[in-house]
Amino acid sequence: MINQLLTTPVSPLALAPFVSRATLAVVMFPHGAQKALGWFGGYGWSGTMGFLTGQVGLPSPLAALVIVLEFVGPVLLLLGLGTRVVALGFIGIMLGAITTVHAQHGFFMNWFGAQQGEGYEYHVLVIGLALAVALKGAGRWSLDQRLASA
Repeated sequence: MINQLLTTPVSPLALAPFVSRATLAVVMFPHGAQKALGWFGGYGWSGTMGFLTGQVGLPSPLAALVIVLEFVGPVLLLLGLGTRVVALGFIGIMLGAITTVHAQHGFFMNWFGAQQGEGYEYHVLVIGLALAVALKGAGRWSLDQRLASA
């Protein structure tokens, strides 16, 4: 079972799994750094915990898990370690964000400040990319593949 979770069928030129997980990591890391460290204009750990527990209504352990996954998950994706689990976790986070915060604002992001909040189009893109990563696996250049081969 562990072997199935870690193994990715690869052809010698299969770059898609690496490109997909690296792109997902690059997109998600700033969001995790906002939440965990306050970088990129974020609120940091305390502010994000306050928002997730107070306004969104998540229990503290789940809010902490969201922050940790968004911060550590991209690093794991770059290494190709626990790739499918991280990708599925990102799908869960995005579905949660859509249902608790963004659905009420419609599909489109708030590019021109015309609506009260951000829509969920970004979340759909992350879900699609994370789903591709979860289905295809980490690919050739990953620790998952090395562990499966050992």
